[in-house]
Amino acid sequence: MDTTLRDGEQTEEVSFSAQEKLSISKKLLLEVKVDRIEIASARVSQGEQKTCKQIFDWAKSANLLEKIEVLSFVDYNLSVDWISEAGGKVINLLCKGSKNHCLNQLHKKPEEHFEEIKKTILYAQSKNFLINAYLEDFSNGIREDENYVFDITKVLFDSGVERVMLCDTLGVLQPIKTKEYVAKMVENFSNKKFDFHGHNDYSLAAANSLEAVLAGCSGVHVTVNGLGERTGNAALETVVPIINDFSNKTCKVDEKKLSSISHLVELFSHRRIAKNHPIIGSVVFTQTAGIHADGDKKGNLYKSKLSAERFGRATRYALGKLSGKASIELTLRQFGVTLEPELLKKVLAKVVDLGDKKEFVSKEDLLFLVNELQNNGVVAEKSFKMLEYTITSSNKSKPKARIKTLLNGKNYSSNAFGNGGYDAFVGALKKIFVRNKLSFPQLIDYEVRIPVGGQTDSLVETKITWKRGNRKIETIGVSTDQVEAAIRATEKMVNVILMMEKDLD
Repeated sequence: MDTTLRDGEQTEEVSFSAQEKLSISKKLLLEVKVDRIEIASARVSQGEQKTCKQIFDWAKSANLLEKIEVLSFVDYNLSVDWISEAGGKVINLLCKGSKNHCLNQLHKKPEEHFEEIKKTILYAQSKNFLINAYLEDFSNGIREDENYVFDITKVLFDSGVERVMLCDTLGVLQPIKTKEYVAKMVENFSNKKFDFHGHNDYSLAAANSLEAVLAGCSGVHVTVNGLGERTGNAALETVVPIINDFSNKTCKVDEKKLSSISHLVELFSHRRIAKNHPIIGSVVFTQTAGIHADGDKKGNLYKSKLSAERFGRATRYALGKLSGKASIELTLRQFGVTLEPELLKKVLAKVVDLGDKKEFVSKEDLLFLVNELQNNGVVAEKSFKMLEYTITSSNKSKPKARIKTLLNGKNYSSNAFGNGGYDAFVGALKKIFVRNKLSFPQLIDYEVRIPVGGQTDSLVETKITWKRGNRKIETIGVSTDQVEAAIRATEKMVNVILMMEKDLD
């Protein structure tokens, strides 16, 4: 069950709009194929209720209404009516899973809490709801007073609850204790359904989720990119392959869609994914050491079940001081280029030398480096050059760009307005592309890197990722001016495209 839209939205400074919630809901259920999603907490706001209604209306038309869940509270009719008015069908009732919370947060005896739970469930059943129940703070509750946990669980199942959801609310469990506590619940309530809801405070949420499944849980809760309060929840993109590879269970989730849902949530949440985030990070299928590239070349010796192809991605080879000949060969092979052994040695030596100077070569830069060495160190004339540009902006008018370029030996001038300085520049450049019957690639990522503790005159590195057909192109520009850094990255991109087209000819 994915709770990105409910628990994930408890991440600091993360809030999804109604349209974003609807888009994520559709993608999770139709493309990623998670079993259920939780989209909100009851009674948050009128706006949230309207958002729920939009999602419920769509889900009903798609015959998916029973896959959409909302957190509700032990408040008799208030939460149930709120969800009912929006058109929902499934509630996840939040109950106190520890005696400590019951006594000191609710200030009620367990028997009083149990009676209020029964009353709320009866009312929900009268409205034809399907009912699951959270045991909040279960991990502390079963450790401190397991009889209280058994008593409340019996009340819930006897009252007709479908699933009891065991929460490691503070992320304090370790795998061996998760297995022990879940096994106790499964043994005491045979043939009943339990979910595990893990938080990642000790970075053990994924491991605890696996142990919960091995101990008998029939469901686990996740969020895309591990969003959630504090350190977040168990991450969808890591839990799915862990269960598929290390248990006797299989998830229905389409592993090839994990990257696309991750990047969609990254976009909407404004929370950039760490480059080394398992499965979906930008560098996790990148081999840096030359010995690893050599092993791949000689029979995929450094590959595991977690192959790039399994997740719809491609293996890359980083180019720097640790590179070997195989790193260069395998990277050039992606462009359909092969080199004579002597030239390959020269290219490797140049890449290593640049790496010693903390200059890393992208695979696109490699093409220009090969070209230079093929011409005995003479840098070939580039097909595209920025000769001059002027970008103006003020608080009274839209930014405007005027540019002069050299393209295939001819001078071109153009100008355009935009929503920002770089947008205006791209608008002007696109006009030149149109004149030359060239298709402009799609910009799919734009990353600005400023040194930690940098000053106002610090060098800025702008990395832009483009898509043209089935190929992605990454280019980097460096300058003390952020817009100029982006322009330099764009200049590289145009030259890569022209070089690729020349090779095809």
